[in-house]
Amino acid sequence: MDIPVDPPALLAFLLALARSSAFIAVAPPFNSRAIPTQVKVVLAASLALFSTPMLKTDGLSLEWLPFMNAVLTQVMTGLVLGFITFLLFSSVQAAGQMIDIFGGFTVAPAFDPLMNVQSSTIGRVYSVLAITMLFAINGHLLLVRGFLMTFDVVPISGLSMASISDLFTRNLAVFFLSAVQIAGPILGALFLAEVVLGLLARAAPMMNVFALAFPFKILLTLMLLGVTLPLVTRAVSTLVNEALIQGITAIGG
Repeated sequence: MDIPVDPPALLAFLLALARSSAFIAVAPPFNSRAIPTQVKVVLAASLALFSTPMLKTDGLSLEWLPFMNAVLTQVMTGLVLGFITFLLFSSVQAAGQMIDIFGGFTVAPAFDPLMNVQSSTIGRVYSVLAITMLFAINGHLLLVRGFLMTFDVVPISGLSMASISDLFTRNLAVFFLSAVQIAGPILGALFLAEVVLGLLARAAPMMNVFALAFPFKILLTLMLLGVTLPLVTRAVSTLVNEALIQGITAIGG
């Protein structure tokens, strides 16, 4: 029994699979080691199947060298798009790490088995909270929809170097700005606490302010975390929209 195969459709599927596999491997929350590899493969194949009609392969040669060049181009495109998403969501963890530095929680960093890296305490909490809120607001579906839209915008020739440079420049600025905005209220309060402790040390030189400062800053940080947790949930929603808007705008422009 012969199964008819449309060579252009098969070629488009393979190229779309290369882009979607690279995106799934890098972009959160799909890059988590908590998701089995089999699930990632099925998800990448599903995205490729849906996006096959959007990828135009007219004029692409079926010879070995042009085909491998097209595959590498799609892989690079998927990696760039996934890394941009990863960079934006890393701002939440970066905000937590900034709080760890100013709050005194960097003494005992914890190992993150899902990301296979060393992570500070509050940075890890913020990272898990961000991923949880991403699923709660269906942000992962928005990221998938935005990725599928790139097949209409990005040609088979991939992203130009100017587009890649523009993407990294814009989103690196958003990364630093988002991290400072998320951690800003707690950092401001901790800075005022440092000022108060400094004035206390000047007013009462005999008091051991150093021994008092460490537990005081930890207690203050924990109290402020409970107050500012809603900022993290709002930040996740904002970052999802920012990832979609900036990515599509920069690619389309």
